[in-house]
Amino acid sequence: MRIRKLFIAFIITTITAFSLGGCASMGVNVWERDILAKPAMQLDANANDHALDDHIYFSKEASSGGRGFGGGGCGCN
Repeated sequence: MRIRKLFIAFIITTITAFSLGGCASMGVNVWERDILAKPAMQLDANANDHALDDHIYFSKEASSGGRGFGGGGCGCN
């Protein structure tokens, strides 16, 4: 019975250690930051395209709000 309790404690300790050790390598390393800082890696990589899209969505059928709102200016929401 005592061996079984020790075995269960060993298993729980091992699983806990592996779980905590798996989070140790999360994040961006120093040598990877130059790649992520490139303009192509930004969420808004091409601001001109987004500004043009916003203008098109805002201008169509006199709708208001651009991408954030659904429906058009005809009142059929």
